[in-house]
Amino acid sequence: MPELPDVVLYLEALERFVGGRTIERARVMSVSLLRTFDPPVHETEGRRVLGFRRMGKRIVWELEDELFMVFHLMIAGRFRWRKRGSTPPRKTGHAAFDFDHGTLVLTEQGSKKRTSLHIHRGRKELVGHDRGGVEPLEVDLARFREALLRENRTLKRALTDPRLFSGIGNAYSDEILHRAGLSPVRLTRRLTDSEVERLRHATRSSLVEWVDRLRAEVGEGFPEKVTAFRPEMAVHGKFGHSCPACGEPVRRIVYASNETNYCAGCQTGGKVLADRALSRLLKDDWPR
Repeated sequence: MPELPDVVLYLEALERFVGGRTIERARVMSVSLLRTFDPPVHETEGRRVLGFRRMGKRIVWELEDELFMVFHLMIAGRFRWRKRGSTPPRKTGHAAFDFDHGTLVLTEQGSKKRTSLHIHRGRKELVGHDRGGVEPLEVDLARFREALLRENRTLKRALTDPRLFSGIGNAYSDEILHRAGLSPVRLTRRLTDSEVERLRHATRSSLVEWVDRLRAEVGEGFPEKVTAFRPEMAVHGKFGHSCPACGEPVRRIVYASNETNYCAGCQTGGKVLADRALSRLLKDDWPR
């Protein structure tokens, strides 16, 4: 799922490519995409794109006449910039938005179609999409601590809870916790003050570093390789590889269809966390 760094790159690219331009035609190919019916999608046609914003992992387009399009890409939704009038792929294409200089295509791989588009009239309608989490790149230490300790959760669940922190998911929570040297199953209210401060620093530095990396990769183009698995990552998706910090093999915890990666040497004092231990600790506390 595109997380904060990827969404930031999408916002910047959308601003470069279609900011200030008019949607000539909106084509929706998938009935599962649209989650609202009033206003209809054709009302976006002929309206200029005024700007973009992020709400958690959602991407909001603001159009003329206080019309808003809210995209949630979920796990496999992706934007693609193509030549004007391009037809979306038959199996993966959700929608296409035509501009005078090109077409923005929305695709989703896989059989489970979870990507969504809500269209609203009026700014007030956006409130329902705001999960309330603090912005990890903007929040000060006091508000970070308050969000973190609001509930006694595992660190993995706390970081990925959109009601607590905005835009962090499975991938970057692994990287943050590795950088902070903290176990994913450590309970939030057992952290010392210095560990909370260390976690905030790791959160900010990890996200800023990845935004900068992705900006350098994309340049002035459009993001084409949006993925949660990157070779430069320290632990996420690196099960069995050597930890870049200590050389120990990266471990994983699997629960149902979810997985977290960590380094026992850097994060748990050498203790390997068993899947059954995670199941007992988390139960319903795994990141959704």
